[in-house]
Amino acid sequence: MYHLTDQNIWSGRIDSETVKEMFRLHQVVQVKNLTSFHEKQSDLAIGIIGFKSDEGVRRNQGRAGAYEAPDEIRKSLASLPYRFPDHMNIFDFGNVSCEDMKLEKAQEELGEAVSKLLKLNIFPLIIGGGHEVAYGHFLGVQSHVQSKDKIGIVNIDAHFDMRPYDEMTSSGTMFRQILDQNENCGYFCAGIQKAGNTQYLFDIAKSYGCDYILEEEISNGEIKEEVNKIHQFIDANDHIMLTLCSDVFGNSYAPGVSAPSPFGLSPKTVRYLIKEILSSKKVFSFDIAEINPLLDKTGETVKLAAYIIYEVMYNIAY
Repeated sequence: MYHLTDQNIWSGRIDSETVKEMFRLHQVVQVKNLTSFHEKQSDLAIGIIGFKSDEGVRRNQGRAGAYEAPDEIRKSLASLPYRFPDHMNIFDFGNVSCEDMKLEKAQEELGEAVSKLLKLNIFPLIIGGGHEVAYGHFLGVQSHVQSKDKIGIVNIDAHFDMRPYDEMTSSGTMFRQILDQNENCGYFCAGIQKAGNTQYLFDIAKSYGCDYILEEEISNGEIKEEVNKIHQFIDANDHIMLTLCSDVFGNSYAPGVSAPSPFGLSPKTVRYLIKEILSSKKVFSFDIAEINPLLDKTGETVKLAAYIIYEVMYNIAY
């Protein structure tokens, strides 16, 4: 299920071919084959890997189309300015693609890729795909850390994604799967919408001891107080896995997602949350999910995803 990125995706405007201060990302990103890459990094390095899947969204009765997102987001990233330290390497390690509805197999392969990147001292930056990407992401993190280490998952999302999975896993079951599988995991969700989750899901979150912040608590001006809750959660864990579901944005900002909502967060608010979380220096992997290019008629949602990824890269570097 693994495929290399087409080098032609990384193309765009060129202001100079010699002055690095004028470079754009497509001039510095190195497309590599992860299966044959074994160079452990001594300096800061970021490894982009796509997860081309909307099988989990389909199973969750959502709007399919997120499969196309990784390459479309790469295209939007390509011409953004290269404003990073000279010693930082940016690699593109291709895509894991879910084929023939074999979601669990694709998640396993993504987990193996994430684990390898972490072992090579490369920060995994994972582009979904549906939010089922988070389970594959977690498998890689779990494989890398010590069994006694506490893994804290911070999910910026409108939904808990803790549905039952007795019959089938989906893009709405991952965090329940994770908490059932690993007792050393904690879960914090920021941006939860009252109209986006049944009472059953609020009850399940409580029964699992999940911390969360409602969207309205963040939007009503008390964001610094709410961010302190996130920092307390981060302090209680050894490692942080950060995941962002793009349906947390208001649909005026991000119409091209599986489950748009009029009451979502603004991009500037989400950027603030990401900066605060990354400032802990405990985050060692990130994924973004649920961008649906087929529903993104003007391209603004793909562009927003590219800008969010750029912010993550910048805050890792500095």
